[in-house]
Amino acid sequence: MENARTDTFLITGGCGYFGYRLACSLHKKGARVLLFDTVPPIQEVPEDFVFVQGDIRDYAQVERAIAGVDCVFHIASYGMSGREQLNHHLIEAVNVQGTQNVLKGCVEHGVSRLVYTSTFNVVFGGQVIENGNESLPYLPLHLHPDHYSRTKSLAEMAVLKANGTALKDSSGVLRTCALRPAGIYGPGEQRHLPRIVGYIEKGIFRFVYGEPSSLVEFVHVDNLVSAHELAAEALTLEKQHRSAGQAYFISDEMIHHLIGPFYNFQPLLTRTEVYKTGVTHYFSMAKAKAELGYEPQEYNLDEVVQWFRCRGHGKKSCSSFLSRLLLDILFVAAFVAVALSFLPVVGS
Repeated sequence: MENARTDTFLITGGCGYFGYRLACSLHKKGARVLLFDTVPPIQEVPEDFVFVQGDIRDYAQVERAIAGVDCVFHIASYGMSGREQLNHHLIEAVNVQGTQNVLKGCVEHGVSRLVYTSTFNVVFGGQVIENGNESLPYLPLHLHPDHYSRTKSLAEMAVLKANGTALKDSSGVLRTCALRPAGIYGPGEQRHLPRIVGYIEKGIFRFVYGEPSSLVEFVHVDNLVSAHELAAEALTLEKQHRSAGQAYFISDEMIHHLIGPFYNFQPLLTRTEVYKTGVTHYFSMAKAKAELGYEPQEYNLDEVVQWFRCRGHGKKSCSSFLSRLLLDILFVAAFVAVALSFLPVVGS
């Protein structure tokens, strides 16, 4: 990334898994990095990192953080998976109002570049998509199966609509773009993989949902970091602002078969997670390659597996069989109890 050495970047959600990984990459290239998040980073951070504690729902806090930066990576969001998906009010406040606050802060304080981390869910709602591209229309808002995807769609629309907005200091205009990544994986990822690994070790995953032939995509965290850096660079004059006003699908460009669990209740997988991972959907990287110069590196799960093994996962214990047997008994008992509840009561 050519301009990183002299630029100052603000990363909303900068203390999360991906945000912190992006921050470290920018820092290695000589950039000044500000992490804006509701909680401090759990990782050990370099001395010259700046952590600004704040909430994107509060414009005053956003304004204080954004003043003086050259580019914003707006990553912060809420409600992607698990129990978070049930809190519709907070999802709306963070994803929609929070994004409006970030856009307003950029315009008010002369920040000329913003890269938004969106999701492929802005066009996907459970329908089959094979090698889809950016010409696909937004999924109608009323068809989104979950509030997270609906609000991310609204936020992306707002970000791209803001492209070309005049800055208040008359220094130019705000240029924006959006990246639509697939599911993120990598060593240390804490949102999805630990939950899945834990269920597997407990013997909970015993059923299959969806078609075994379903094809889906993922993106390694370092490929996603590269895509964000390239997108920010493509917003500059040196790159003819080629990414301004554009959206890009981002993945490893490797398609996977996915087989998952049948359970669709908390705290295992939500109905939305089951609904979306059991259907073929993958996208073309042609636009990202042509306009951003995106070239995904090839990764496999070896480093992820090793990360879990180093933390004690995958080690058999003498009680593992008994634990699985107990869980099976509990599941069968619950199933029988539900089935019996539908039988007619004698004499009724």
